[in-house]
Amino acid sequence: MARKIVVTSGKGGVGKTTVAVNLAAYLAKKGERVILCDADFGLNNVDVCAGVEHLVTYDLVDVIEGRCRAKQALVKHPIYPNLFVLTSSHSAPERYISPQSIKIVLDKLSPQYDFIFIDCPAGLDEGFHRAVATADEALVVTMPHISALRDADKVITLLKSYQLQSLSVVLNKVRGELLLSKECLSPREISELLKTPISGVLPEEYEIYNGDLHKIHPAFKQLAEMLLTGKTKLYDATKKYRGIWGNVLSRLKRNL
Repeated sequence: MARKIVVTSGKGGVGKTTVAVNLAAYLAKKGERVILCDADFGLNNVDVCAGVEHLVTYDLVDVIEGRCRAKQALVKHPIYPNLFVLTSSHSAPERYISPQSIKIVLDKLSPQYDFIFIDCPAGLDEGFHRAVATADEALVVTMPHISALRDADKVITLLKSYQLQSLSVVLNKVRGELLLSKECLSPREISELLKTPISGVLPEEYEIYNGDLHKIHPAFKQLAEMLLTGKTKLYDATKKYRGIWGNVLSRLKRNL
C-alpha cells in the first residue's frame, strides 16, 4: 500500500508544490512507484510544475464522475517513468468534490504504488480539509519568517486533530548567510516554537526553483532519503558561506 503524504502550508507562496514535485521525482528516480496528485482545484498547477501539462487527457474529476478509469487519468512523466501525475479539474473547478470521492480514487490506486503525494491548496478552508482527509502523513512547508511560521502553527494545530501517522515541517527558502550570522531562527528554534520536528531544510538557491527536474537539488534528496529511511539529516544551508570565499559570497548576496 502506498504512503499517502499531504504537502501543505498555511500560507501561499512558500513552495509546497515545488517540494511535492521534487520529492516525487527523486523517489521515482530511486525506483519507487509514485503518484503526484493535485488536490488544489483552484490553482491546479502541479502538471505545469512537473512539465506534463501538454500530456494531460483526463483529470481527477473525470475519474470521480466516471468518464475514465483512475489509471487512464495518470500521466506518466517523460523523464521518470515511475512518476505519475494525477491532475485536478481544469474544465470545471467550481464543482464540489468531496473528500470521500478523492479518497476512494487514491485508495483504489494505492496497492500498486509506493508513495502518493497530495498537493494541498494554501489556506485553511474546505480545500485544505479535503486534501488532508485523504492522507496518512503530512509535511508542512514554511519559511523562517514570522508570518509564515504563524500560519504554519495554525496548520499544525489543525493537523493534530487528524489521526495522522506522522507530521513534520519542511523549512524552505532558508538563507544560509543569515542563519550563520544568527539573524534568523535556526531549525532547532523553529522546531521548538512549532512543537513539531523538522524533517528538511531547503536553501534559497536558484537551483531549487528553476524547475529543472533533470537535476534535483541535494536538499531534496536528503529530505526524500528521510522519508525512505526514517533517519533525519538536515541539509546544511550555511556550508557555502563559510571560509574566505563564503564571506565574500555572503557580502555580495546581502548587497543584492
